[in-house]
Amino acid sequence: MPRRMRRPPMDPIYKSPVNRDVKPAAPGEFAPVRIGPILADPPVVLAPMAGITNAPFRRLCRGFGAGLYVSEMITARALVEGNEKTLRLAEFDPDESPRSLQLYGVDPHYVGEAVRRLVDEDRIDHLDMNFGCPVRKVTRRGGGAAIPAKPRLLEAIVRSAVRAAGPVPVTIKFRMGIDDDWLTFLESGRIAEAEGCAAVALHARTAAQLYDGTADWNAIGELKQAVRSIPVFGNGDILEAWDALRMMRATGCDGVVVGRGCLGRPWLFRDLAAVFAGREPDDPPRFGPVMETMREHARLLCEWTGTRIGIRSFRKHATWYTKGFPGSTRMRDKLIRIESLEELESILAEGDPDLLFPARAMRMNRGKKGGRQRVLLPEGFRDDLEDTTPPESEEAGDGG
Repeated sequence: MPRRMRRPPMDPIYKSPVNRDVKPAAPGEFAPVRIGPILADPPVVLAPMAGITNAPFRRLCRGFGAGLYVSEMITARALVEGNEKTLRLAEFDPDESPRSLQLYGVDPHYVGEAVRRLVDEDRIDHLDMNFGCPVRKVTRRGGGAAIPAKPRLLEAIVRSAVRAAGPVPVTIKFRMGIDDDWLTFLESGRIAEAEGCAAVALHARTAAQLYDGTADWNAIGELKQAVRSIPVFGNGDILEAWDALRMMRATGCDGVVVGRGCLGRPWLFRDLAAVFAGREPDDPPRFGPVMETMREHARLLCEWTGTRIGIRSFRKHATWYTKGFPGSTRMRDKLIRIESLEELESILAEGDPDLLFPARAMRMNRGKKGGRQRVLLPEGFRDDLEDTTPPESEEAGDGG
């Protein structure tokens, strides 16, 4: 059998033009990041994403590379009140370690009670808190990304969580602010540092920006200069492993948070492990291995939630796995209607396992649509930004 020739590193399938000149990490260039007793090596975190980063998806990602894999978000009040669905979302695989969970809360009392329960029942090893959700139904009640605009309320919530967590490290994730004229990220970072958080993460977009345009990595660098005693993680536009190195070299941040870039591409964590270890990543998989990953993902979801819910949950993942492959539009039209693992298998049997991963798919948008918004806030929200009164509702949207 002839020896398979490796594609040259400058091939656009292997490395997109935006990263053409990026080199793997030099020995000792990037250190593992300590978050309390947890060592993130490489310094990579899976971003919490509602309806996505459940136990099956986290297991799949862990199989490709090390890092800190955070659960999808649960709400504090629902946990305190014993909501069955919330308790289910707070579950981990028996062998999952560390157990990292994201909590959303707007009331210091309920946040403290929820964290206390999680710690007392030995459910978590790490707690992340969401202050970045830009969804209108959340911000118009004063929650999500609106909370950092009231620094004393943010301070009270974070303080309650850290005190209740005891030895369990607490981190918080937030956006740059409401919009370009109302930035809050530097004060949010200083509050987290002062209240005893173990690290902070910045999604370098505003709530108004949603997922539009490019992330402002300069803001991550500013936050790193303002917050000196705890690690700073950067989030936004990590679509290839090389992006992580570019971000860290440009901003001085300590690690990266990966969100939409791994949708339909959990092997991104394998590539991240490689570049942080000073190696060139393997070539992207052909469609054959992609289909095998799809089968495994669907099976895990069905085992976790039952076939009906699991296969319907997999539909959105199927569109991300196939995105960009030649002829995939017709296949996706079928995949978004599947009702069973047998249907999935029948459709995948039509695929060509030798198809190369398409260059144009490397940086294709996955997940959220583009576009900006005018952020809705409660009436009179700006009247007293020092107010510590919790918003009326704890409804939460996507992790942002």
